Amino acid sequence: MFLGKHEYKVDNKGRLPLPPKFRKDIADGLILTMIADDCITAYTKEDFEKMTANQVPGSFSMPDDQRRVNRHIFSNAEEVSIDNQGRIALPANLRERCGITSNAVILGISNCFEIWNAESYMKEQITASEARQRMESLEERK
Repeated sequence: MFLGKHEYKVDNKGRLPLPPKFRKDIADGLILTMIADDCITAYTKEDFEKMTANQVPGSFSMPDDQRRVNRHIFSNAEEVSIDNQGRIALPANLRERCGITSNAVILGISNCFEIWNAESYMKEQITASEARQRMESLEERK
């Protein structure tokens, strides 16, 4: 299980150290992709397969929106492995699309983790705080 917030520097080759407590769970490598928001989402191969088991990317009977989402997830997916120093190489296309340059924030999200540009994550925190307040307000009205 991936938990916590971790801040790291991305080196000039696009390599990102991973939290030591994450490393034992990803010895077989990771699948990196974009799911939602402007961050990279990382799954173990097993969890990526579970998440996508019911997705049939080429199915013509699938609703348009689902086909588009699948296209986005699978076309951005990259398999990466962890090196001997506990780093992964972030694919250039994903780094560029998410604005990840020198500082990154890794967030444990249970069965996956997200990799954010540090500035984008700070903005996301504000948005999340506002959403929590709206939800609490709705609960109080009940």
